[in-house]
Amino acid sequence: MNLNEPISAHRVGQAVGSYRWTICAMLFFATTVNYLDRQVLSLLAPQLSTQFGWSNTDYANIAAVFQFVYAISMLFAGRFVDKIGTKAAYVVAIGIWSTGAIMHAFSVPMGEGIAAISGAIGLAVIPVSIAGFMLSRAVLAIGEAGNFPIAIKATAEYFPKKERSLATGIFNSGANVGAILAPICVPLLAGLWGWEAAFMVIGMLGFLWVAVWAAVYEKPEQQKRLSAEELAYIRSDQTVQPFTPAPTGTTSKKISWFKLLTYRQTWAFAFGKFMTDGVWWFFLFWLPTYLSAQYGMKGADIVMPLAVLYSMTMVGSIGGGWFPSYFMARGDAPYDGRMKAMLVIALFPLVVLLAQPLGYLSFWVPVLLIGVGASAHQAWSCNIFTTVSDMFPQKTVASVVGIGGMAGGLGGVVMTKIGGWVFDYYKSINDIHTGYMIMFAICALAYLVAWSVMKALVPRHKEITDL
Repeated sequence: MNLNEPISAHRVGQAVGSYRWTICAMLFFATTVNYLDRQVLSLLAPQLSTQFGWSNTDYANIAAVFQFVYAISMLFAGRFVDKIGTKAAYVVAIGIWSTGAIMHAFSVPMGEGIAAISGAIGLAVIPVSIAGFMLSRAVLAIGEAGNFPIAIKATAEYFPKKERSLATGIFNSGANVGAILAPICVPLLAGLWGWEAAFMVIGMLGFLWVAVWAAVYEKPEQQKRLSAEELAYIRSDQTVQPFTPAPTGTTSKKISWFKLLTYRQTWAFAFGKFMTDGVWWFFLFWLPTYLSAQYGMKGADIVMPLAVLYSMTMVGSIGGGWFPSYFMARGDAPYDGRMKAMLVIALFPLVVLLAQPLGYLSFWVPVLLIGVGASAHQAWSCNIFTTVSDMFPQKTVASVVGIGGMAGGLGGVVMTKIGGWVFDYYKSINDIHTGYMIMFAICALAYLVAWSVMKALVPRHKEITDL
């Protein structure tokens, strides 16, 4: 059979298998674990801030360490994934981030060790609790940086272009499931066995996932569970050369970061990530603190609002993944349909501008409005990721995603630091309401700015074939 030959719709419906969706399910569960591990600290922040005497700036600094290390690691993660392959890269990444998640439980003794070493060599000593959590967040960030470059590369390997945004939307919704489960599990675990147990129990989930991944994943060309028909379908809309085994003793050509940075497509993706990733980081890290500061909600009180909010984001993630197909069915190329969908999606976060003016009615008003904005972010996210595999050959996808991921992480650092400064200032003048109004305005407008610059950089789709 000619694996480059397109498959008819009738044949697809009757003969093509569905093993690619098993891979999508594995990516979904990995992303769920990723966000469970990531969110434990934000949910415990009010309790830990009281216990250790952290200010908003202290908490922002701990969160910013995660984001900064995540950003730098994303750059190298993409290259690492392209070098060692999807299967091995996930084993390494989850092994590191699960270890980092468990390390949080030992942040205080680790901080004491850091303080002792720093004092011995005459360096300024960071408060023990802050130093320990910073180290734990750094290790967590190194591992978690691998998740999205690996998942996007796996999606490019296992799905034709017309299905990639839907597959990305499905696995990306794991972030929402993780964000829903975390407010339920974390307070329960912390209440039963202490905050340390919350980090340890949730951290161990990643090691269970790795065992399953090692058993089910191989590259499509080597996957015995994948039918020839499904493999042909996966390749049915490729315009790049099909897979051929490299001759013995040869190595694939290495594409430098500098070469990738010569393409406007790389800058468009990176700028879009820089402008919008910080919004999601802000919601993820600051929402529990917001509900505590504005409405006095703590512990179990925030479970239902956060569960509702992140349930809404699942709709955005999966719906956003489907949305470009509406335009593609009417004749648009994948990239063009995706950009049209992203313009519509960029309008929805504007409702976040109403969160503070209408917040006096009930805490449910900002929760639901922020839920719309967060849902729009997930819809945006699964599409902006897929623009990379629309434009770049598979062998460079993870590297480009890594470059954009670094930009997104740096955007997250900027947002987190700004948030810490703004909240501490407005809290000092007893006007925290205005502080949140400023931050919500930034979140609301970021997507339209991002889309405008991306469109200016890449007004029309032109696939890159010279790499």
